[in-house]
Amino acid sequence: MSIANEQDQLWRQLQAERESRSALRLALDFGGEYLDATPKRRVFPDQAALAALDAFDEPLPEHPTPADVVIQGLHRLGSPATTAQGGGRYFGFVNGGLLPAALGARLLADVWDQNAALQVMSPIAAKLEAVCERWLVDLLQLPEGSAAGLVSGTSAATLCGLLAGRNTLLRRLGWDVNAQGLFGAPKLRAVLSEGAHVTVRKALAILGIGAAQIETVPADEQGRFDLSRLPPLDESTLLVLQAGNVNSGAFDTFTPLCTAARKAGAWVHIDGAFGLWARACQETAHLTAGVELADSWSADAHKTLNSPYDCGIILCRNRAALVGALQASDSYLHFGEGRDGMLYTLDMSRRARGVELWAGLKSLGRTGIDQLVAQLCRRARQFADELRAHDFRVLNDVVFNQVLVACDSPALTKRTLELLQAGGECWCGGSEWRGEPVIRISVCSWTTTPDDVRRSAAAFVDARDQALVSV
Repeated sequence: MSIANEQDQLWRQLQAERESRSALRLALDFGGEYLDATPKRRVFPDQAALAALDAFDEPLPEHPTPADVVIQGLHRLGSPATTAQGGGRYFGFVNGGLLPAALGARLLADVWDQNAALQVMSPIAAKLEAVCERWLVDLLQLPEGSAAGLVSGTSAATLCGLLAGRNTLLRRLGWDVNAQGLFGAPKLRAVLSEGAHVTVRKALAILGIGAAQIETVPADEQGRFDLSRLPPLDESTLLVLQAGNVNSGAFDTFTPLCTAARKAGAWVHIDGAFGLWARACQETAHLTAGVELADSWSADAHKTLNSPYDCGIILCRNRAALVGALQASDSYLHFGEGRDGMLYTLDMSRRARGVELWAGLKSLGRTGIDQLVAQLCRRARQFADELRAHDFRVLNDVVFNQVLVACDSPALTKRTLELLQAGGECWCGGSEWRGEPVIRISVCSWTTTPDDVRRSAAAFVDARDQALVSV
């Protein structure tokens, strides 16, 4: 067969597959099966499912494969090897659940396949991003006019916020980093708690602020920034605070810290990956008192808000500072009168995350978001109470959705976690807290019920009973 004939045959095959929509229908059918099975299946895949993944280790096919065959194989081998993080008994890594409206919007947006870089590329993506920005600033009670950009996650959002902060501080010191670069620039410093998330240090390193320029402040017994140990701040300081410690869920004391920073001319960034959403709940809003005094904030919609992966948010009080740090221009780029999303993010080409974010916000509304956050907190407190009743040690004040649990000895804690993860009834991660190994519970899915918590607590007890035999 000639090359021209092969190309024509491939085009006809792809056209037929698109017109028949069979692959799309298969994906929707398999997706429905998966959602139905999630509450009943193991939370972590078994060894057979993991071993079956070896079937993917094949040479790149020489010839096209029908779309139906591709989707069928992906479902057959892939679905059993997923973690059931959309179910009610997954408590690892602060991975959120999946709101129905947001899932539906994501599927529709994937069919639209929009590039959200410019308004002229996708008017609908631009419009929904603009609406989400307005809603988020209102919902989180941030300064009017604050800008929002949609990125992959808090890692990228923190980088954007600190980038805007770095450039702003240097400009105030008489240095234009966009024009002059970093070589010879005035020295900056970063001040953060010892409990700061690892991605903060990663972002600072990317921005040219290494370990030698970072001042680490001790944390208190709950992981909060120790206010009494705050060093003198000045106009060359980036101060990084937390709305939700990654282990304990504790919130820094924002009002005095932000007030001191603003008086000194420092830039304040708040890492609120999962905890910034406390601002939208009447029961937890007090935890975020003073966050509005910061300069930039990062959050994840795919955590507490239960939007699909991936959807991070960078928010910045000074729109010009964020745009000035991230803008790229060329003659072929046509900026619109409305929102051009690339001005607020690191990426130009990117998917239209604002579609599912808008759908999630729209479907819940203000009261629904309030109730969602409150429910996650109630389930976390229930988890702590259930485990205390079975003589587990809860090591943190459960102020949000995080619970830190330990057994009577480090060895028993580690072995209990191993057996718990292997059992499949629920899944939690491990961490270290104040020099001690712990089991880290993150309640982050709207689907988690009181019965899910009771079943999971029983799994803790069974795992510990098994561990006692060998420890």
